Amino acid sequence: TPELVDKVAALPYDVMDTKEAIEYVEGNPYSFMRIDRAEMGFEEGHDPYAQDVYEAASKQLHQMKVDGTYIQDEKACYYIYKQVMNGRAQIGIVGCASVDDYMNDIVKKHELTLAKKEDDRCNHVDICNANTGPIFLTYKANEEINKVVNHTMEEAPVYDFVGDDVQQTVWVISCPHCIEVIEKAFAATPALYIADGHHRCASAVRVARKRRVQFPDYDGTEEFNYFLCVLFPDEQLEIMDYNRVVVDLNGNDKASF
Repeated sequence: TPELVDKVAALPYDVMDTKEAIEYVEGNPYSFMRIDRAEMGFEEGHDPYAQDVYEAASKQLHQMKVDGTYIQDEKACYYIYKQVMNGRAQIGIVGCASVDDYMNDIVKKHELTLAKKEDDRCNHVDICNANTGPIFLTYKANEEINKVVNHTMEEAPVYDFVGDDVQQTVWVISCPHCIEVIEKAFAATPALYIADGHHRCASAVRVARKRRVQFPDYDGTEEFNYFLCVLFPDEQLEIMDYNRVVVDLNGNDKASF
């Protein structure tokens, strides 16, 4: 709901440890971090990967839907998500991508995943029965999509706030013609590329496979056949360095390391 958007919006779940997450949400009962990192509601030392942690996340998500914190549009829409940081803007489209496109390598990967991290997000998506984090995708810029985006941004946004030092603005694309243009443009796009979110994406696909076993009569339209994503055109995309520091050689010499 618009009045709470700046309180609900949160950083990605994996950029902080439990102690930092607790400090991050202090005094804010609405933060999505309370769902993403539900272990903070348990005693110190509680296993963050325990079943009851994911169940607590699911319960909290459901309650926030019931109490009106989260609201659903009456019909399916696309959304425009604009981020401005340090004076630089990038604008993407929020929608759902197909797990079949992921499995058929239409969605391109460039990173291996860690089993423990993937298991964690898989359990989170499965038990919450929701895509609890968007996948950051990029695609080769398309003039037709750009026209729809630019036209929609002439209207008033539904959200416009600063969160975690980023100006965040959202518009709804509800015009049937605009939706059709976007669908056709992406249908003709040969590939999408994961910029960030390999673990979240792999987890969503694992849950989809599980649901297909549970519901063998599925027809492909069910929500579990898709995962949440934000798609940024390559001409706007900036992927910042993610540098890691090696503090020692762990007993190896340089050659063996």
